[in-house]
Amino acid sequence: MLKTALHFSHQLLTECINPGNIVIDATMGNGHDTLFLSELVGYTGHVYAFDIQDKAIESTKKKITAQAIQNTTLIKDGHEHAVNHLPENTKIKAAIFNLGYLPRGDKHITTTSDTTLTAINQLLSILEESGRLILVLYSGHKEGMTEKSDVLTFAQTLPQDMYSVLTYQFINQQNNPPSVLCIEKKRA
Repeated sequence: MLKTALHFSHQLLTECINPGNIVIDATMGNGHDTLFLSELVGYTGHVYAFDIQDKAIESTKKKITAQAIQNTTLIKDGHEHAVNHLPENTKIKAAIFNLGYLPRGDKHITTTSDTTLTAINQLLSILEESGRLILVLYSGHKEGMTEKSDVLTFAQTLPQDMYSVLTYQFINQQNNPPSVLCIEKKRA
């Protein structure tokens, strides 16, 4: 059976992340990806998770506290500022973005093309070889449609000798189901 966008994004992360890696949850949301990433990197790795909403940070903090997770730093800031919060010379193995709005949150607070493209550019500059940026694109709302279009247009311009870019999307479903964009940095 074909995987949902969310399950496929997790498969892509599982394939490239190893214990000890440093990774980013660029859109913390309710903390599900943050927990998933913390399991993949293990005790010797680290997860930096970002969100601009207090509700997202509180929800994620409850989850990581309940499971006594120590390898995660929660940061109240937009993903476009992620590199400013990392130790100097940090390289990341992966990052995941779940674009759109916080589930069960204020649908007027969404990610935007400008901040997402800034974050992608910055994170590509610190991405390890064979590392991946995974974006789950939700286009079921106006800003999401614009953001998806802008992100895909940008991704098509990435040089093929440096990056492999993949999209995964169901094309016969109603209500604009989410799609996945994966940018993998090639080995030099």
